[in-house]
Amino acid sequence: MKATVECDLKKKISVMIPCYNEEENVRQICEAVRGIIKKDCPAYDYEILFIDNKSHDRTREILRELCREDKNVKAIFNVTNFGQFKSPYYGLLQTTGDCTIGMCCDFQDPPEMIPKFVREWEKGYKIVIGVKTKSKENPLLYFMRGVYYKTIRKLSRCDQIEQFTGFGLYDKSFIQTLRELRDPQPFIRGIVAELGPERREIEYTQQKRRAGKTHNNFFSLYDGAMEGFTSYTKAGLRLATFIGFIVAGFSFLIGIVYLILKLLWWNDFSAGSAPATIGQFFLGGIQLAFMGFLGEYVMAINARVMNRPLVVEEERLNFTDSAIPEEKNIIEKIYSARLMLREGKGAEEIAAATGLSREQTALICEEESKLG
Repeated sequence: MKATVECDLKKKISVMIPCYNEEENVRQICEAVRGIIKKDCPAYDYEILFIDNKSHDRTREILRELCREDKNVKAIFNVTNFGQFKSPYYGLLQTTGDCTIGMCCDFQDPPEMIPKFVREWEKGYKIVIGVKTKSKENPLLYFMRGVYYKTIRKLSRCDQIEQFTGFGLYDKSFIQTLRELRDPQPFIRGIVAELGPERREIEYTQQKRRAGKTHNNFFSLYDGAMEGFTSYTKAGLRLATFIGFIVAGFSFLIGIVYLILKLLWWNDFSAGSAPATIGQFFLGGIQLAFMGFLGEYVMAINARVMNRPLVVEEERLNFTDSAIPEEKNIIEKIYSARLMLREGKGAEEIAAATGLSREQTALICEEESKLG
């Protein structure tokens, strides 16, 4: 009886690992994490949750094997690839531990950091994060990341964290905060900086990928950079305004100078068409650049207004009803309710089908009527 009570009082560590085409790493990272927890954190229960972003290799097959071998290993399979931000964020929301550790599948986030995170968490820190001080990745890429982090930190309305990728430990109270946000375009790095309680930062060296090929390219990195930029700064729009005024003022002064020179030396001064042509191209370039900035903000607003679900699941493995957080499917329920409304279903029918309360259903109906 005593042993049973002790077991029931054990705290649980959740480790959430997003993956996409990681057949060469997924079993190895699972064994490494499990081994470290059993060796260095034996007083804790654990769960290891993989969320797969529609892999096309053997990743899902291996995950099925891991789930059959160990009931503490869980998996969520997405119906399609929902990107490098939504899928990991959604995975965090599905964990059930007293704390959750988010890390990459490719060993760039060293599993050896887990005991260090847990020790600091037990000291009372609700958030313990890893901050890169060195990296064994491409030096140019690491430098460019550093420039981006410094830039957004200076421009942001809240104090952003340099060289932080999301690798860290989050207390269940903060995970609940994330659930309540219901942000369809989450940027975890900014959310931690803006809404997180007092945190502990631990320095580490980022490793090279253990195996496989990185799935990041210029476009995915640019997308991530702009996600943070549009979510946490007004710099793009303010810069457009300031430069617009400066260029307009400069152009006005040049025009006055040309007018005076022409009046003084009417027959001898020939301005030609070159200044006008150069000015047109210069202003056109500035307009196109800032139209692009404006477009990024509009796309961010559009994504939030549409309020689509973070992730649509295809399948989940090793989950039980008691292990599912109460609000895990709230976004999917709202999405389903909106679709049913557009199909002409009544409020009572929607509430019964989705499990939403009458008040929640009434609020959704009101919002839909405003949108037309």
